[in-house]
Amino acid sequence: MTITLRPGSTVMFTGDSITDGVRRESEDGLGFGYPSFVVDHWGRRHPDRPVTWLNTGNAGDGVRDLEARWRTDVLDARPDVVSVLVGVNDLGLQALNPGGHATPVEEFEAGYDRLLAPLAEAGTELILIEPFLLPVHGVVEERARRDGLEPRIRAVRGLSRRYGASLLAADGMFAELAAETAPEHWAADGVHPTSAGHAALAAAWLRLVA
Repeated sequence: MTITLRPGSTVMFTGDSITDGVRRESEDGLGFGYPSFVVDHWGRRHPDRPVTWLNTGNAGDGVRDLEARWRTDVLDARPDVVSVLVGVNDLGLQALNPGGHATPVEEFEAGYDRLLAPLAEAGTELILIEPFLLPVHGVVEERARRDGLEPRIRAVRGLSRRYGASLLAADGMFAELAAETAPEHWAADGVHPTSAGHAALAAAWLRLVA
């Protein structure tokens, strides 16, 4: 499904550190990751179609954290499109998020559902980005981590079907890219994208909109 961004639309990116992109240190508040890549490409492609872009990603967040700030950070802005990327912090990976705690899959899916329900009721267009891990040696190669991620990916896919959301299959995309070029090229620690990884995410995101 393709989402049409009409002049005057408001697009909200939200999620964890991958979306955050150190946004508080950027002049436009969009950070230095894939949201800023999206905006740059969109502006060149559609200079006659102004869109308001917002980013409320927050490093270290899982679904529970998003729920705690969902009203003020997302719903109150009344965006026309909301793009969500969350899930890796819900695995409780200490190497990547010290002090983090795993969210059981059932709680992850139920919490994510509660995030989406009011947006769907309001007619907001949704883009759900799968959480992903790349097989970088010594960081995310353990099978247990893949076993924890895959049911959460299935949950995101199921929610995308339930709400008629556009799905960005990021885990599969990065698996294909890593088969051709070393995974470190896309995410040095297996989770946080490099500039090339953010560019790949942005390109995939832009294929979902018109």
